[in-house]
Amino acid sequence: MVDLEFVCTGADADRYAATPTVLLHLQVTETTGTPVHALALRCQIRIEPIRRRYSDEEGDALADLFGDRARWGETLKPLQLAFVSQMVPGFSGSTSVDLALPCSYDFDVAAHKYLYAVREGGAPLLLLFNGTIFTGRPGTLSVTPVAWQKETSFALPVPVWREAMDQHFPGAAWLKLRRETFDELYDYRAREALPGWDDAIERLLKEKLE
Repeated sequence: MVDLEFVCTGADADRYAATPTVLLHLQVTETTGTPVHALALRCQIRIEPIRRRYSDEEGDALADLFGDRARWGETLKPLQLAFVSQMVPGFSGSTSVDLALPCSYDFDVAAHKYLYAVREGGAPLLLLFNGTIFTGRPGTLSVTPVAWQKETSFALPVPVWREAMDQHFPGAAWLKLRRETFDELYDYRAREALPGWDDAIERLLKEKLE
């Protein structure tokens, strides 16, 4: 029976994507010698925070997600990052394919907040696979599901994620506000004749501290 193994061999920021995207380089190997006509692959990607150590700076940044370090034994739970799909052309033996992982500054999503908080090293990913394998002799077609237990781990280099974000938002981050809050900020900026949003927020922060 057809059987597949998966290994993530690396990652790069996609320079040509319309939105921030990391390409996960995946090697797919068929281990029984059966030619694969096509593979409709689906992948669930999680972050497993418990699988790495954190500096004091990272710990402070992650307090909003996991609380104080004393509680991390209970709070470092997996974070759902993405579901991605990819059609893989026919192959024999092994083949390579890129999975497009979308990136975001949406801090309402815990996984994106985690990626922003870590400063160095790798973000520990777990890739869980399913999908449909198409095989068969000439004139026939066999359909086999990807075995449910197929998975692989990968440490996504933090600089790769930051490169993907900086290609689209260099030196910037995004903050979602309620419309009423935005309207008040807009009125303040216009009233004070401030040239940009940074200027308005910096002025408000300075007034607050004074």
